[in-house]
Amino acid sequence: LFLAVCAVGIGGTFQYGYNVSIINAPTQHIHRFLNETWTSRYHKELNPDLLTFLWSVIASIFSLGGLCGALLGGSMAIRLGRKGALLMNNIIAILASILMGISFPTGLFELLIAGRFLIGINSGIGICVQPLYIGEVAPKHLRGCMTMGSSIFLTGGILTGQIIGLRELLGGEMHWPLLLSSSCFPAFAQLLFLPWFPESPRYLLIDRGDELSCAKALKRFHGSSECQREMEDIQRERFALDGEKPKKPWQLFADRGVRWQLITVIVMTMGQQLSGINAIYFYATYIFKQAGISAEKIPYVTLGTGACECLTALTCGLLIDYVGRRYLVIGGYLLMALWSIVLTFSLTYQELHSWVPYVSMTSIFAFILSFGLGPGGITNTLIAELFIQSSRPAAYMIGGTISWTSFFTIGMLFPFIVNGLKQYCFLVFLLECSLIATFIFLVIPETKNKSFLEIEKEFHKLNFGRN
Repeated sequence: LFLAVCAVGIGGTFQYGYNVSIINAPTQHIHRFLNETWTSRYHKELNPDLLTFLWSVIASIFSLGGLCGALLGGSMAIRLGRKGALLMNNIIAILASILMGISFPTGLFELLIAGRFLIGINSGIGICVQPLYIGEVAPKHLRGCMTMGSSIFLTGGILTGQIIGLRELLGGEMHWPLLLSSSCFPAFAQLLFLPWFPESPRYLLIDRGDELSCAKALKRFHGSSECQREMEDIQRERFALDGEKPKKPWQLFADRGVRWQLITVIVMTMGQQLSGINAIYFYATYIFKQAGISAEKIPYVTLGTGACECLTALTCGLLIDYVGRRYLVIGGYLLMALWSIVLTFSLTYQELHSWVPYVSMTSIFAFILSFGLGPGGITNTLIAELFIQSSRPAAYMIGGTISWTSFFTIGMLFPFIVNGLKQYCFLVFLLECSLIATFIFLVIPETKNKSFLEIEKEFHKLNFGRN
């Protein structure tokens, strides 16, 4: 089971974290490449406004690709299987790496844009299908820590991208095309290791009706002693579905039986993106400078933020099946609300005392730790648990679409929010985190150690107003 999490993670959410991270290091080198390409092609210098626009397209086209990937991911998981969809997804990543790698020697920045779009599609599919696969192969007493593998690999991808992007490695002027094309290595790794693992047993039995292959997969994943118990659990879910086919996303919106599960997915996915974590990274460089850290050393200090996220994802993975989902996610949002207050005050009085920037710096790391401990990891885990087999792929498509749309929107609007509200933008995030924590407390039941059918029954009263 552990090796299966690693095999799906390396080409799944790792790619998302890695490709979000690596684009920051070569920013100035890509600006220079755009200028030189434009000059040699049109014999005039690139207009600064057009340069800004082209860079914005390169940076943000990744989100558009991710949105397309989220819309494709559920359908691919149904048609090709969870494992088949992940394997096919690597072809997109390899093609994207080739396009980005040859953009510099060919002098075609259009290939860079196309490559970023394709790697966005790859990330969108991976972040949709990976937790789907893991949630379906995991026994219920280990489901929390196993689905946290998605967040562990995502934060591991961010940290790896920050390290590889250092100027001593591939972040220098000569090597940035290699940096952008290096995302082919996780794809090759998954193509090498994932074929050794079985398809999701739930998919094999419920979607395909292949009982023999399901029994073989369960024996591989759970051993002979637990195989029969897991088979009985899947058979119960199959019986409850009574031959129901996988639903389309629009069918979920019309289904009263999953109304509150769907509301939960929408609220938690938007809450994760709009919680203020993007504001933290925006302010990080400014705060590090105020604390007296030189510009040359800031990339190394920024590694600390990536290490923080990775550490908390690992910690959350160890705690989730003992503490439960509700306590961790509510606690995470409430702590983020607290640190939003501290950051608002410390940024307001930044110039008053020499020690205040260090309070801001501490608050940044504390905010990241709080995010990773709850909202950062548990959101994807809950989507896997709140739906039964026929609704789960469509739920991930909806959740992924909302996540990528929110990610793109916050990327476009955030600079204006910061310019308008300055440090008081954290008061908006304080309100948002408090409201999400209240919603979770009032609506979401604890899902620890419960089967998918038991969780569905917990929501029955909310959806229909009776037991």
